[in-house]
This record gives sequence, C-alpha cells and structure tokens, in this order.
Amino acid sequence: MPAVFKRELRAFFLSPQGYIFLSIFLLITGIFFTTGNLISGNSRYLGFLGSILFIFIFIVPLLTMRLLSDEKQKKTDQLLLTSPLGIPEIVVGKFLAALTFFCLGLALTLLYTLIILIHGELDLWETLGGYIGFILLGGTFISVGLFISGLTENQITAAITSFAALLAMWLINILQDAVPSDTTSGLVFSGLIVAAAALWFYGTTRNLIVPAVLLGLGAVVVYLIHFLHPEMFVGLVGKILSWFSLIDRYRRFSSGILSLQDIVYYLSFIIFFLYLTVRTLEKRRWS
Repeated sequence: MPAVFKRELRAFFLSPQGYIFLSIFLLITGIFFTTGNLISGNSRYLGFLGSILFIFIFIVPLLTMRLLSDEKQKKTDQLLLTSPLGIPEIVVGKFLAALTFFCLGLALTLLYTLIILIHGELDLWETLGGYIGFILLGGTFISVGLFISGLTENQITAAITSFAALLAMWLINILQDAVPSDTTSGLVFSGLIVAAAALWFYGTTRNLIVPAVLLGLGAVVVYLIHFLHPEMFVGLVGKILSWFSLIDRYRRFSSGILSLQDIVYYLSFIIFFLYLTVRTLEKRRWS
C-alpha cells in the first residue's frame, strides 16, 4: 500500500489535474474569504467555511477522475490486478493519496485563520470542528468518486458522473421537504429498496435463486411490518433520505460539536464505497 500511495501522490504533483484542483480551490476560497470576511470586516470564520462547501462537488471529481479510469484506459490496470498487492491495498492506497492531496488544499486555507487571529477573534474549537468535518466530508466524496472512476475508462465520463452523484447527495436536503410522507409512499419506497437489493445481489452473483429468495423474504417482512405497525411507514421516505444527508451532519461539526455518531457515519460511508470499489476490481480481475 505505501508504494501505491507514494505513486499516486507523486502523480498529483506531476499531472495537470492536481494543479487545476489547487488553483480552482484556492481561487474560489480566496474570493469568498475576501468578500465575506476581509471587505465586510466579518471575523466569523465558520461563515466562510460553510460558503465553500458547495465547491467540493465541482473540484473533488478532478481528484478522482483519473485514479482508476486512467489505469484502465492505458491498460496498466492488468499489471496492478496481477501484482502481489491485494486489491484492498491498491484501493486504500489510491484513496489515501487523493485524501492527502485534498488535505493539502485545506491546509493552505489555514493562512486565512492567521489573518483573522491577527485582526479579530477566532473561535478555535468551532474552526477545528469545521476542518474535521471538512476532511470527513471530503473523504466521503473522494470514496464515491473513486468508485465511479473504477467503472469507466474515460476520465471525462468519470468526472461528470461523479459530479452528478455528488450533486444528487447535495440535493437530498431539498428532496426531504418535497417527498410525500403518507403510509403508501413509505410502503412503495420500502418495496423499491427490497427490489434494488435483490437486483444488486443478482448483478454480483449472477444467480437467480438468491435474489429471488431475498425478494420474497423482503416482501414478507415489509408486509408484516405494515400489518403490525403501519405508523412506521409514515414519513419513511424523508427519514431514509435524511440518513444519506451528508451536509446536515457537517453542520454539527461547524458548531464545534464532535459527535462520535457523526464520525462513525462518515467513516462507514467511506468504507462502504471503498468496499464497492474493491468488489468492482475483483470482478474485473476474475473476468
């Protein structure tokens, strides 16, 4: 894993994507800090941190677009897949390299905190919580982008698809208020989840028996829950969407609240997408 990490981290400094990422990130953060803090004389740093969250959706795909798709395009993925390194080591090494470069961009914004410390007051705990939340949120976005990069050999396609996926995660907050909250919608949504799980198992195993059993058991469980406790389906769609709301959980970090539950949530999200990436590469290795 250290060899993969060093190779990928070096590639960020030798490829245009790394410098484009840093340039765009520093340009936009500089504009937001200048207009939101320096010109207005506002010393509240968290307002600046909250305002730059949205740009992650645009710039994180620049970091992840080439991680695996470039290997596939250049036909060097077979060398990786047949190397003595395990696939989990390759995936984690690439992920940590992208996360390290991402943290480098964040570290450069610490210069802004020095300016506020010199000319105003800085809430250290809230700022620390904001940066920890930034790293966890960035790691989550990177894991999603890495997974998508492993699905295609075209970097542009990987970047556009990653952007669309991250934007969908961002828009979950808006969808929570727009989705219906009645029992029928919750029941239908539960059925769709069971069907999606069965379809995923079929795509993984190519065996009709396991998905069929899963689909049948899932339908029975959903029916029994609806028969015994129909109130559980009221507002179910909004509750499930809120669980996937990455931005809501960041807001607690920006308030200086370091919740173990939120940290575990982000880490679980990261591990889940890294696992999906490993499974994708293993499937490619044996095919």
